Amino acid sequence: MFSKLKLFTGNANPELAKEVATFAGIPLGDAEVFKFSNDDTFVKINDNVRGADAFIIQSTCYPVNDNMMELLIMIDALKRASAQRISVVIPYYGYARSDKKDQPRVPITAKLVADLITVAGADRVITVDLHADQIQGFFNIPVDHLYSIPIFARYFKSMGVDEDNLVVVSPDSGGANRARSLAKRLNCSLAIGDKRRTGNDNNAEVLNVIGDVKGKVAILFDDIIDTGGSLIKIANKLAELGAEKVYAACVHGVLSGTAVDKLEQSPIEKLFITNTIPLNEQKKNSKKIIQLSIAELLATAIKKIHLEESISILFR
Repeated sequence: MFSKLKLFTGNANPELAKEVATFAGIPLGDAEVFKFSNDDTFVKINDNVRGADAFIIQSTCYPVNDNMMELLIMIDALKRASAQRISVVIPYYGYARSDKKDQPRVPITAKLVADLITVAGADRVITVDLHADQIQGFFNIPVDHLYSIPIFARYFKSMGVDEDNLVVVSPDSGGANRARSLAKRLNCSLAIGDKRRTGNDNNAEVLNVIGDVKGKVAILFDDIIDTGGSLIKIANKLAELGAEKVYAACVHGVLSGTAVDKLEQSPIEKLFITNTIPLNEQKKNSKKIIQLSIAELLATAIKKIHLEESISILFR
């Protein structure tokens, strides 16, 4: 049934790829992916993939451009080795925030990346919680857009928090639909932060929070935590408005720069993230960071796609 299914990974997140392979019950394929001393990337597929249904598991996280080139070259290597179908599993889609031309003379890099992946020879894309849903339309090949909300919802329910004393908070209006979906699953109320960005950096000013948070356990929910500045400012505002506890949940834990140090000094009691992006030792050692796995979600999706089955059940 799965004899033609092949899983490969680059160097972006091999731990996640191994976990996916374990859940799928399929060994990772043998591939060499490394850099020469001149910084050129080299890829060699050591397994026979002629006629295979090949899946490459590769987040385009830090170092973004290196991991992107690995992905593109692996696609090309599999195509030239006569794989029947090449699907790329991109748990974290880099450049996703460059999804529109919102200033004069700026690129839409998320579209450029989609074009590069398509031209390289990918037949399908599987990704998790895109920053903007419209990125699916940047591809001219099928895109399976998976969501981690059920994973977060199950975890928060297991914590036994009283739904009447719980509020899910979106850091801004742009993430309101995402936060509303989580609030619906938790059967609790919703609040929305009002923030303003003034430039191209990660700084934002928090003006207000729309909704009742006083005396409640607040869960800040967003797709990405990068430097942590905006999220922590909202957390400070929630504490100022009388929230009993403040948790944060973000799908993609970029956590760049001094994000972990800021988190440790913030009113956020715990930060829940998924393993779309690997953690370094500092992040692993933080008592505030809890990582939830999406490996079973990806493994189930891969097997269903290979068998040409619907993946709608994964959204329940």
